[in-house]
This record gives sequence, structure tokens and C-alpha cells, in this order.
Amino acid sequence: MKLASIGAAAIAAAISFGAPHASAQAPIRWDMQSTYPGAMTQLGTLGKQLERRLAAISGGRIQVKFQEPGAVVPALEAFDAVSSGAVQAAWSTPGYWTGKEVALALFASVPFGPSSGEYLAWMKFGGGQQLMDEVYGKYGIKSLLCGIIAPEASGWFRKEIKTVGDLRGLKMRFFGLGAKVMEKMGVSTQLLAGGDIFPALERGTIDATEFSMPAIDLSLGFHQVAKHYYFPGWHQQSTLFDLMMNKATWDRLPAQDKVIIETTCDAQLAYGFAEGEAIQGKALKELQSKGVTIHKWSPEILAALRKAWDEVAAEERAKNPVFARVWESLQTFRAEYKIWKDVGYLND
Repeated sequence: MKLASIGAAAIAAAISFGAPHASAQAPIRWDMQSTYPGAMTQLGTLGKQLERRLAAISGGRIQVKFQEPGAVVPALEAFDAVSSGAVQAAWSTPGYWTGKEVALALFASVPFGPSSGEYLAWMKFGGGQQLMDEVYGKYGIKSLLCGIIAPEASGWFRKEIKTVGDLRGLKMRFFGLGAKVMEKMGVSTQLLAGGDIFPALERGTIDATEFSMPAIDLSLGFHQVAKHYYFPGWHQQSTLFDLMMNKATWDRLPAQDKVIIETTCDAQLAYGFAEGEAIQGKALKELQSKGVTIHKWSPEILAALRKAWDEVAAEERAKNPVFARVWESLQTFRAEYKIWKDVGYLND
């Protein structure tokens, strides 16, 4: 009984000493500029969920305010705003910032690249996160992976695409490294934020677009203008999203707060992946009921896209040593992973 009493007293003492320390920590009040509207399925709602979860887990002490696109700065200016400290954080994907550093695209999605499990394995245990820290760090940014979604659609087209030649001359919204591939196919590409795509498609400013997965594309109404929907999303077999933070602001955080943010983002990865897998079948059925024709690319067109991607990757490696270093890390990991993938998984 004495030992029990001593143990109880020790626990009580620890709590009494620990509680004032925890409550004495300064509250965190950040703006988090989003590149996606908060109501947008997954891409925005995961950011809103991050806001809620950080507040709940910290007992309200960590308040990271989700700011709609344009609320503080325009969506595609979030990188500069975080880098300069104009905002403390942003909800986005590294692939939006290829104009700053093309290697960032490799931390978002890779044409003909890894599925979600393989991608996360490289990021978490193959050196990907450390490389991303180096690349973002040059701009005064700390980034944590905070969401992942499964394969995207390849694109919406007003007319059926039967041959490689049918792509030539099209104007298309496209994202990341895939845009460079489409340029080689004779497509004129531009990057538009999610909310700007439908008006451009409706007005004819663009002839086609890719954006995301069926459940997300459905909510944006592309099917009202274009009726031909193509798969598989060769350019984005999985896509990573991140919480960008001003690095000086991050570095000043107590260790406990860093762990809270890191752990919350890890939970977001699992939640986002599972949610994305769960909602696509229903969305595809609804799109078909609205007159959308679901297509799969022919082997010939996929082969042409793959050839163009190999050329793009070689060109980027040759002219950009940062890209080359990140690419080498990913390819080395993928070669080792393939040994496991080939024996561990069904291929059908």
C-alpha cells in the first residue's frame, strides 16, 4: 500500500507540475492561406479539417485559420506570402510552385509515377522529406505532407480524342510536370486555380482541362461543358498536399507544438486517402447519368505520352541539378521497391 501511495503521489505531483507548464505555452494564432476553396471536396475540406483538428487536439490553443483563396493573397501567390512571412502558413500542393523550383513537382505527383503507398514510403523512409526540406528551405519555408489522394482523371475534352493528332492545337488547363508532357504533344497548356477553370472552359478560353478525381470534378461542373472524360490519370497516379509554414515561425515553435502539427498531418494522410477511395464509384455513376462518356486511353496514346514524359524527365535532369538529385533519389527507391511490388501485390 505504501508503494501505491507513493506512486499516486508521484503521478499527482507530475500532473501538478506539468499542467501549469502546458497552459503557460503561448497560444498560436496563424493565418493559413488556401489555394483551394474550403467547400471543394477533399482539396478544400481536408484543409478545413486540419483547422478543426489542430484546435481540438490542442484544446483550442493552436488556431490555424483557413483562409479562402484571395482572402489574404490570391491562391497562386501563397508561396511568396509564406516565404516572406506575410502569412504564417498555406494549404496547397508542391506542384503549384514549379515556376519557383521545378523539383518541387516531384513532391506532388510524378507522371507514370508511384501509387500512394509507394510515394509515402519514399517520402517518409526513403529520403523524400529531407530533400523537400532542402528545396523549400531555400525559400524560407517548412513543409509537411498533410494530405494524399489516389489517381486522378486524365482530363475533360469537348471532343473525343481518337489519335495523338487529335491533341495537337488544343488549349488545356494542366498541372505540374504533366503540363510539360502535354506541350510535347502539341497542346498549349496553362495553370489555372480550381475556381477559375469552369469559366475558362465555358467561355472557350480553354478547350479541355484536367483537375482532379471524379468526385471533385463533379462538384466543379465540368460535365456541363465537356462530355468526354479520360482515364487513367497517367500524370497523377497519386497527389500529395502540404501544409507550408514560414520556416522562421516553425523553428520558434516549442517541440510539443511541432509534434502536434506533425501528428495531425499524418492523420490527415490516412483520412484523405481513405475518403478519396470511398467516393469515386458513386461520382462516376452520377457523371454517366448526366451524359458523360468515360474513356480509357488507347495503348498507342499512352505509349506516346510515356515517350514524351521520358524526354521531359531527361531534359529536366540535364538542366536542373536539384531536379536531378531528387529524381535520382526517387528512382533508386522505386527500383528497390519494385522487387517487393512484383512479388507482394496482385497485378490485375
